[in-house]
Amino acid sequence: MFNFFVDEQAYLGDRFIITGADYNHIRNVLRMQPGETFLVSCAGFSHLCRLDAFEGDAVIAKIIEENYQNAELSVKFYLLQGLPKGDKLELIIQKTVELGVAGIIPVEMSRCVVKLDEKKKKSKQARWQAIAESAAKQSKRTVIPEVSEPIPYKQALALPFDLLLVPYENEKGMAATREALAKIRPGLSVGILIGPEGGFDDKEIELARQAQAHIISLGRRILRAETAAVTAVALGMLHVEMNL
Repeated sequence: MFNFFVDEQAYLGDRFIITGADYNHIRNVLRMQPGETFLVSCAGFSHLCRLDAFEGDAVIAKIIEENYQNAELSVKFYLLQGLPKGDKLELIIQKTVELGVAGIIPVEMSRCVVKLDEKKKKSKQARWQAIAESAAKQSKRTVIPEVSEPIPYKQALALPFDLLLVPYENEKGMAATREALAKIRPGLSVGILIGPEGGFDDKEIELARQAQAHIISLGRRILRAETAAVTAVALGMLHVEMNL
């Protein structure tokens, strides 16, 4: 079932008025007809709707069932991703949005090969946000996670998360991982900080420890940056879904 996001101005009591790119997608790409059903996400809630009519350049979507489903996690996970090379971040955004992250924050770290000027940061951020929106629609999310512009490493460590997890390839054993997961409770905000292809340098890990981050392991194998990001978010998501 298709899912579309609208702002609160589109809500008219018992229906939504859908315009713009989604109108074109519904009418000219999907070629949907009156009577067909789809989901509309608005202000964090998902509603089952029926296509009532096309009026001018708008789709009239009648609400059949309010609060139809809630695909959001009870814990807000934020991925802080060391900037990787090429288009790897696009894959990371797509997959972690599907897994349920509340937001994605690219981080500039000492071993990042990619260096972006201010102009490139803005254009990249717009591209990344579009990927997040597409993934949110596909996975039936009720909110579109925000992808920020890249920020410096020290600024990332200073963000006010309730818990900050740092998967590190040199951390031995899974005891610290189990201990950190046990601290996760509904309503908390949890940052997950992943290094770039070259990993963390020693100073960055020391700064993370000073910031009271939990240094954890994702297992005995060395994972690529994109694999580590997906694995860490999936670990958090599964813990919440199974235990909370």
